[in-house]
Order: sequence, then structure tokens, then C-alpha cells
Amino acid sequence: MPNDANTYYEEVSRQMIKEQRKILEQLPKFVTEFFRGIDATTAPRTRVGYARDIKLFLYFLSKTHPDYKDKKLKDIPLSLLDELQPADIEEYMEFLKLYTDEEGNEISNSEYGIKRKMSALRVMYQYFYSRERIHNNPASIVNMPKLHRREIVRFDENEMYDFLDKVEMGTNLTSRQLASHEKTKKRDLAMMTLLLGTGMRVSECVGLNIDDVDINSASLRIIRKGGNVDIVYFGYEVEDKLLEYMDERDEIVALEGHEKALFLSSQKKRISVRAVEKMVEKYSRITDTTKHITPHKLRSTYGTQLYRETGDIYLVADVLGHKDVNTTTKHYATVSQDKKQNARNKVKLRDNE
Repeated sequence: MPNDANTYYEEVSRQMIKEQRKILEQLPKFVTEFFRGIDATTAPRTRVGYARDIKLFLYFLSKTHPDYKDKKLKDIPLSLLDELQPADIEEYMEFLKLYTDEEGNEISNSEYGIKRKMSALRVMYQYFYSRERIHNNPASIVNMPKLHRREIVRFDENEMYDFLDKVEMGTNLTSRQLASHEKTKKRDLAMMTLLLGTGMRVSECVGLNIDDVDINSASLRIIRKGGNVDIVYFGYEVEDKLLEYMDERDEIVALEGHEKALFLSSQKKRISVRAVEKMVEKYSRITDTTKHITPHKLRSTYGTQLYRETGDIYLVADVLGHKDVNTTTKHYATVSQDKKQNARNKVKLRDNE
């Protein structure tokens, strides 16, 4: 395994490409043509998502279209896309609400899941339509599902304090968990403090190398989603926990290919996103909260706190690495409810003698 500074992200990209190719092996040639056409303008993770969603659409056709019922997905021709009507696309959207997959599992989708799958279908239709390979584009006519604003799940201050206390002390862990906690608590506390104190994505956190940390400027060099390099700054609390862990990290001999990784697993390899997800789940389970907390919820907690403290949505967007401030507004504007509540007595209607 190569060991240059960007190996983690390059390896993730390679795995995404392999997964995309594996999916495309099951699909018609025209789908491969589509992916070749969008390769230069999309990220590997986006293309994998598209591949899964388009495979699901073809699976739907193989189960419902009279001419292709129960045939192999590879046998579905591009001409079938041209024959479909808006009613067929609407039937697909209805199918997405609840269906049984190829393994017999019952799957449901929220309005957000349906919209994402429809987005992939629309992109493919537009690709062939704009190249005059098809002359009908029913996907562009059908209305997308109306999205209702979802409540942002995040820690309040007391829950955040309790969560970090549990990470540090291990209170309420099982005796078996406590045994491993003694070995990993500095790492765990550094990671959880880092996620809560910077709002970085979990993939950005696990991708950190030792030389990405600059204690003198209290900053981290990270690679954002999409491959852009960015600098993230951290406060004193994060610095304290990072330094404690880095002293310990200096004494650990990592496996070959993982020498530069900042955060290591118990196997002395770069820790994985899934391992961090399990870590957050373990500690949130013993925290005094009924909320379902994930690494992304830690990011939401930071974003909410920063917006409350500064009221600057553009700063929040920049710190979180959002390309579009509208994304930030959509997620954090609900915090303005606090301001609305505080403003209820600001306007005087009459002088009170």
C-alpha cells in the first residue's frame, strides 16, 4: 500500500471506482456509456451512488414492464427509456416508497431518499436526451417530491458535556469495554473533542496524517469532500486533547503503509470511518440522551453552536466547508427560532406607566 500524504483519499477513490465497475458489470452497455460521459465532472462517490440508483430503476423495470419482466438487467435496451411515459416514472416513485430488493429485504425510502434516486435518473435521461440518443425525457416532466424540513438532531450543551465526560471516564461501560477503554481513551477523547470542536466530517478526521497537525498555528490541513485542501483551526480544548494523544501516538509503531496516519485502530492501522461511527454509538448509548447520535450529528452540534455564538451564516458555511451557503442556511436557520423567541418583547405597543 503506498504511503504518501494522500494515500487515504486515493485508496478511498480506488475502492469507489472498483465498486462502480462491479455494479456496471450487471447493467446494460448504455449505462456504462453514461458513466464514461460523466466521469470528468463527478466524484467517484457520487458515481457509485448514481450506479446503485440506476441499477434500482432497471430492477424496477425488470419487475414491472411486461416486455422485460424477470429478464436480466443487461437485456434492457436504451430504447425502453424512450418509450416510457411520465406515468411510468410516477409509478417508479411510488415503488420507491416501499419495495422488496433482490435479496428479499423490505426497503422503504423517505422523501429525501426518493428525491436522490430521482436525481440520478434525471441526470441519465438528460445525458442521452441532450445527445439526441433518445427523444423523450419523461423524468424531467414529473414533479419531484416535496421535501419537509427535517429537525436537526444535535446535542444540547448538557448532553455534549456528559458525552465527553463519558468518553473520558468510561462511566457505565461494561467491564469488557472498560478494559479496552483504558488503552484507547486518549485517542477516543481526542477524536470526539476534535469532531465536536471543529465540525469536520468523519472522513476528514480519519484521513488526517501526523504532519497535518500544526500546533503552533492551532490548525489542521484536511482534504475536503471533493478533494480540495483546506485549513481548519481548533481551540484550546481540542489542542489539549490532541497533544495528550499525540504524545501517546509517538510511542506506537504503526503497520507498514499506515505510519503517517494520526489516528490508529487497535490493529495499528489507520482507523476507519465505520470504527468511528461505532465509537460514537458506544459513547452516545451511555450518555444521558434519547437522541440517535452519529458523527454527522457531532458536526451539526458544532455548526449550531458556532451559528448561535456568531450569527454569521457565511462564517459557518466556510468553517464547515459548504460550497453553497444555501446548504448551511437550510440546516442551521432553524436556530433563529431562539432569536425570534427572545424578540417577542422587543417591540413596545404602548407605554406602560
